[in-house]
Amino acid sequence: MFLHGFFASGQCVPAMALRDAFKGRAEVLTPDLPMHPKEAVGFIRELIVKEKPDLVVGNSCGSFYAQMLASDMGIPALLGNPYFMMTEFLRPRIGDHQYKSPRKDGKQNFTIDEALIKEFAEMEATQFFACPQQHVESCNPLCKDRIWGLFGEQDTLAHFEPLFLEHYEKSFHFPGGHTPTAEEVRMWYVPLAEKMLMDCRR
Repeated sequence: MFLHGFFASGQCVPAMALRDAFKGRAEVLTPDLPMHPKEAVGFIRELIVKEKPDLVVGNSCGSFYAQMLASDMGIPALLGNPYFMMTEFLRPRIGDHQYKSPRKDGKQNFTIDEALIKEFAEMEATQFFACPQQHVESCNPLCKDRIWGLFGEQDTLAHFEPLFLEHYEKSFHFPGGHTPTAEEVRMWYVPLAEKMLMDCRR
């Protein structure tokens, strides 16, 4: 399952590249995520329960969600350029925007406002808790080596590798920016995803 970034959709370049790379070998689910974080996490959780994916791959805001759900539900996850402090990303972007790739519901316009930022702030406060509902601190210890980070060396937006390494063990780099190109997905994301799938099936 691939979880896209905040301005993207399930039809974005990384999602399509993953689907193409695994065509004939595995189904890659690329849902459009709700804009509001609580709704998005509930939606993803229900989809995980229903579809039982072997691996979650995220990018940016999608990695923010993937980390929380993978740790909570015990699923392996590959976090591409995780944006763990979405409030910092959203605050200077208050106003009206358009998604950068088409959404299945046809809705391309959305608004960033203080209420949305507050929602993300509440979620940030518990994002590394093993059981957010019960406020059990620290990540699920069983997931420490099953949640991997992949960081673009030319990423000018997210700089959260040090925070990632406070909680997890395996960190990798690729020579790209915040949103990977199709070629970067094929060269870097796909091999790591394949390795995670093999390792976690043992």
